[in-house]
Amino acid sequence: HTGAFHLDDPMEGQGMNILKAGIEYATKVIAVSPGYAWEISTDEGGWGLAPTIRNDPMKISGIVNGIDFDTWSPEHDTHLQSDGYQTYGTNLEGLWTGKQACKAALQRQLGLPERHEVPVLGFIGRLDEQKGLDLILDSEEYLMSRDIQIVFLGSGRQDLQDRLYDMECRNRDKVRAWIGYSDQMAHRITASCDILLMPSRYEPCGLNQLYAMHYGTVPVVHAVGGLRDTVLHYDGENEGTGWTFERAEVDKFQWALGQALYSFWDHRDSFMGVALRGMHRDLGWDHAAYLYECKLLEAKYAH
Repeated sequence: HTGAFHLDDPMEGQGMNILKAGIEYATKVIAVSPGYAWEISTDEGGWGLAPTIRNDPMKISGIVNGIDFDTWSPEHDTHLQSDGYQTYGTNLEGLWTGKQACKAALQRQLGLPERHEVPVLGFIGRLDEQKGLDLILDSEEYLMSRDIQIVFLGSGRQDLQDRLYDMECRNRDKVRAWIGYSDQMAHRITASCDILLMPSRYEPCGLNQLYAMHYGTVPVVHAVGGLRDTVLHYDGENEGTGWTFERAEVDKFQWALGQALYSFWDHRDSFMGVALRGMHRDLGWDHAAYLYECKLLEAKYAH
């Protein structure tokens, strides 16, 4: 069976790969989103395993993760029950009153000017190239020329941490960077922000965009992997749940964010509609578990 392990890796050269053998001998291979299942079948996204995956495309599928409503729910979130934060329902009244209360609490906690009319943007994630943080940092002039506030939560590469600190120091009335990780702050930022930024260069599934939508926070994402599967771009007429851009480039990111900000400022009813549609999506594990069960039954009776 040694042939099943042999891999001609485009980066490392000839070698043995356990995952390649696993794919070859598996009856079914389930990725964490349909989009990522397709991406790993391409030479760019497969990292040497693409030919193996393409040999039997019928065994490859993708199922998006669900979220745990016991932990992530704006109606019951324990992190929103103190310091001026507020739990809220998933209807228009709940979204409007709850998010305004949470936004004000976040601004007070982080020392930002307390302004309910300003859109608050959030970024939660590792500070590295994969998460696309550089696209945000390279957009500093674009962002700071607009009436916004932006909050970062994460840790990672020292050079990116230094750039975040510098951006905050230059714009103390608009930017806050929380270096490190805090589960409490992740929940509070998700509940308080109007827009969540996820410009990831690749994202097999992604959970933050799911949390954001459930809390009525509109995602702006790079349309890759699970982000493409879970966030429908709003074009002004469809049932969109956020805004997406097709290439991880600064101008494309700014275009998508500009669409979201324009809607927030000039078409608030449409913006709130996008947020509400995200809140009402079935993002839990019940549907995902059903799809996994179907795949396991297919595997059971495949031979």
